[in-house]
Amino acid sequence: MTTTTSAPSGVARKRRRYGDLKVAMIFLAPATLGFVVFYIWPTLRGAYLSFTEYSLLSAPEFNGLANYDRMLHDSFFWNALVVTVEYVVINIGLQTVLAVGIAMLMYRLTQSITVRAVILAPYLVANVVVALVWYWMLDYQIGIVNRGLTWLGVDPVAFFGDSHWAIPTIAGINVWRHAGYTALLVFAGLQTIPKYVYEAAEMDGSTEMKTFWRITLPLLRPVLVMVLVVTMIGSFQIFDTVAVTTQGGPINATRVIYYYIYERAFTRFDFGYASAMAMVLFAILAIISLLQLRLLRAKESDLA
Repeated sequence: MTTTTSAPSGVARKRRRYGDLKVAMIFLAPATLGFVVFYIWPTLRGAYLSFTEYSLLSAPEFNGLANYDRMLHDSFFWNALVVTVEYVVINIGLQTVLAVGIAMLMYRLTQSITVRAVILAPYLVANVVVALVWYWMLDYQIGIVNRGLTWLGVDPVAFFGDSHWAIPTIAGINVWRHAGYTALLVFAGLQTIPKYVYEAAEMDGSTEMKTFWRITLPLLRPVLVMVLVVTMIGSFQIFDTVAVTTQGGPINATRVIYYYIYERAFTRFDFGYASAMAMVLFAILAIISLLQLRLLRAKESDLA
């Protein structure tokens, strides 16, 4: 009797699993189709075009590694890469420090949903709108910031017109917009740290600063690695703030790699060369992300 009753139940389980798989595939199909159409296919198409000379007005002509060799001797490309790295360092440094500080204040002082909403509010505003608002606020002649500096007896600053101020200013705008969102990610990581760890540290006489450096930061490592990887990728893709405010100026001081790719592709219709630069940027991001995950041991936790 046992054998005869278990067989049908096993068949029923297999049918149920097959039915669950079909339902799952139906729900995954739209997302999978969108991923293939808008990500996989453009990536493969761009990889192919990077080995061609393509101006949109004629069919692509295969030219081997000519675009990559041209890149090695392109001073504008290397300048754009240096400017992008400068922006990434400023943006990630300021954003991470501010995000951790804000998250710690929320964790220690208040966990109000209203406070979280206020902190997240700048992230919900479109980048173009944020850039336009700050562009007018930091205007050399009529901007409220320079008006305030003048009232304090300080000479006005050409935030977007001075090559030394332009990139730090753009980085500051994006830090203002994204710091709240990053802080909420860190705050979520703080909530995963068990209370008894802090209680044990307090009983051992640990100060707030020692507890932060020796307990909080090590236990936050998986979350911080994720934040750093996401922030780094987003920083290398900075475009809209530059396009709205400086258009790469003054004197190429803010011509980041994304904006340079855009110029070559949609201003000069040099799609082959632009695709080659995009492939190099893709490789740089992949290598840096893998190094971050490996060196910072993203999959390990000090709680284990």
